[in-house]
Amino acid sequence: MKRAERNAASLKVAFLCTGNACRSQMAEGFARATGKGRILAHSAGLIAAGVHPRAIAVMREVGIDISDQRSKEIDPALLRTMDIVVTLCNNAAEACPRTPPEVRRIHWPVRDPVGARGSEEEIMAEFRRARDEIDLRIQALIRDIVSQEHGR
Repeated sequence: MKRAERNAASLKVAFLCTGNACRSQMAEGFARATGKGRILAHSAGLIAAGVHPRAIAVMREVGIDISDQRSKEIDPALLRTMDIVVTLCNNAAEACPRTPPEVRRIHWPVRDPVGARGSEEEIMAEFRRARDEIDLRIQALIRDIVSQEHGR
């Protein structure tokens, strides 16, 4: 069966960023929580930098626990099995291993909150900004999947 003919519930999506510490972890968390079984979510990075405590904190604020997720490096073999690969930063978009032509590639250039400077309140505001942007993009991706599922 071709990927396009699969039931949308089985769509495998990988979210990639530089350190697999923040943006890709949040995307994985949102996809699992709001995908309602339509998405089998994975995340990885060019390096495994550990899940950032502030990413865990801002996701907890919206009722999603990513504290059990683990930071991983990109596995090219796993990427080749994905239906969709989403890069969340230019580094990942440029350095991501090649994928077969049937793997849909999407780029979401979400500004990295990890380098934010200022007071704790200002830094947390940057993490919330990234979280909320990723949430909106995940919602749009899910709408797209549902639309394709219903042939619209």
